[in-house]
Amino acid sequence: MIKHDGIIIALNEDGTALVRIVQTSACAACKAKAMCASAESAEKEMTVQLVQSGSKAQSAVQDGSKLSSEETTTLNNVEQYKLGDTVEVMVQQKMGWKAVVLAYLLPFFVMLAVMFVGNGLLAMGDEATGLLGDEAKREAVLGTVALCAMAVYYLVLGMFKDKLQKEFSFTARKRA
Repeated sequence: MIKHDGIIIALNEDGTALVRIVQTSACAACKAKAMCASAESAEKEMTVQLVQSGSKAQSAVQDGSKLSSEETTTLNNVEQYKLGDTVEVMVQQKMGWKAVVLAYLLPFFVMLAVMFVGNGLLAMGDEATGLLGDEAKREAVLGTVALCAMAVYYLVLGMFKDKLQKEFSFTARKRA
C-alpha cells in the first residue's frame, strides 16, 4: 500500500473529498534543504474516497477486493470528516506499478519498436530510391517519427482517462 498525508480542502456528499497533498522529493525532506537550491516540493490536489478507520470497507480497499452494499454505505459515511482534517491517502502498490508501466515502460518500448522497424524500412527504401542520402537525414526522420508515435500513444492513453481514473482509485482515512 502506498500512503501519503494530505489535508481535506472540500467534502462531497458522495463520500469523496478533494485532498491536497504535498509531494516532496528526497531533497525536500533533507535537513540541509535551506542551504541547498535543489530542494523540490509540489502541491497536488486529488479526489479520494473516504473510509472509516478500522472498518471492513478500509480492509476491502486495502486488499483490493469488491465491496458489499453494507461496506459501500460505510464508505459514504463522511460525517466524521471536516475541512482541514489531516488524512492518509492510500493506493494499492500494484496500481502504482501499473501507472509506471502505462506512463513510462510501455511508451519506451513503443518508441524502441518504432525506431527499429522504421530504421529497417527507411534503410530498405533509401537503398532503392536514394532520397534521404546520408545517415543523418535518416536519423532525423526516424527521430521525428518516433516522437510522433509517442504523441499518438499519449493521445490514445488520454482517450481512456475516465476509465483509468475509475481504476486508479485513491482512498483516505483519518489520521490518528
